[in-house]
Amino acid sequence: MGHREDLLEGAKRCLLAKGFARTTARDIVKESGTNLASIGYHYGSKDALLAEAYLALVGELSDAFDGQGGGGIAAAPGSMERFREVWSNIIGTMRGPGSMWRLSIEIVAMGDQLPAVRDHLARQQRDAERALVALFMGVPEEDVPDETLDTLGRFYTTVMTGLIAQWNFDPERAPDADALTEGLRQVIEAATRS
Repeated sequence: MGHREDLLEGAKRCLLAKGFARTTARDIVKESGTNLASIGYHYGSKDALLAEAYLALVGELSDAFDGQGGGGIAAAPGSMERFREVWSNIIGTMRGPGSMWRLSIEIVAMGDQLPAVRDHLARQQRDAERALVALFMGVPEEDVPDETLDTLGRFYTTVMTGLIAQWNFDPERAPDADALTEGLRQVIEAATRS
């Protein structure tokens, strides 16, 4: 591995251990076995490196979203069962102790204090929306039109953000996939009554 990769791996470990606000450039250098100049050279800034490390951590979890390693998703694209199955997989990544999703809460809570991290991640939001729509609808990401991202993509990311907050704040009462699916069913039923 080169310095760029070493820095990224070290930053990921630091994020999981300390979070965004408490991780220093020196922490990353110590964890990666590199030097301070490498951060600026390869990433521009510590905050840009931390944002990339966070995105890499999310990317590592994304295989769990569609059940990779567990046979994938069996339910029909766009179905209520697929809605339940995908959310079950995503929620499974939130259940463990020390879930990396607490980093998302830190960004929300400290966004004004971490503007470079927040701005970098905000630019990546479209890609996250596209990936979620593709997953729930069972289509390739490149087939998801931009106008769908403005509605369905934002809907899924809003639900995801709420789930992350609930699972971090009160995991005992946070909804599981069955409760989410039943809630959606009730919304649809109420909206379609004559």
